[in-house]
Amino acid sequence: MKKPENVDAYIANAPNQVKTTLKLLRATIKKAAPQAQEKISYGMPYYSLNGRLAYFAAHKNHIGFYPLTSAISKFRKYIKPYKFSKGSIQFPLEKPVPIGLVKKIIKFRIKENLKNN
Repeated sequence: MKKPENVDAYIANAPNQVKTTLKLLRATIKKAAPQAQEKISYGMPYYSLNGRLAYFAAHKNHIGFYPLTSAISKFRKYIKPYKFSKGSIQFPLEKPVPIGLVKKIIKFRIKENLKNN
């Protein structure tokens, strides 16, 4: 698969069963961070505002959400139901993405970036 040129192309090339979820995740991030720049980085959607905010990507069994290490530490108790690592959270395809949590994480990352830059 060739590298997508933009987020629209990324979503268009995603499997049909995840397109709605990807669109919802994108809309949530854009609503929480309307000033953020939307790009493709490392072959996946990426959002930037005074530095990196988050990435997301479709995988075979989950949607990967990559809000960086600080957000994982801050929201650790809220992400316990999901598989997660130092910098990522896996939202299983068979469950709805926790939109409220994603919004809180993005808002946290914005404050963090504005404070640090």
